[in-house]
Amino acid sequence: MIFKRGLLLLVGLISLGLGFAGVFLPVLPTVPFILLSAFCFARSNERLHSWLMSHPWFAEGLQNWAQHRAMQPSLKRKAVIMSSLSFMISIYFVPLFWVKIFLLCCFSMLMLFLWRIPTLEES
Repeated sequence: MIFKRGLLLLVGLISLGLGFAGVFLPVLPTVPFILLSAFCFARSNERLHSWLMSHPWFAEGLQNWAQHRAMQPSLKRKAVIMSSLSFMISIYFVPLFWVKIFLLCCFSMLMLFLWRIPTLEES
């Protein structure tokens, strides 16, 4: 039990770091990493889970996800636009063909993930 909580905490912290990096760096998607962090923290560390669920950048999206398993259309649009731009820029500048293919596959998986997330009604 302690090992499982420690492993979840470690995965949550790594995911949180990647999610924060994804806010500023192209190619790294923020949304899946922050969702994974919330999942891991909910099962390993209540203090970090509460902090993440009340963080000004992520609270609204995480609460929508927790309550409705859905995203607001504006957040989904931002995620699609920013991810598309960052992946396209990265694919353009990477010189190796196999890396371009890998990035294109990652981009396709991310778009599929985002497309499958239900959208909340705008009020």
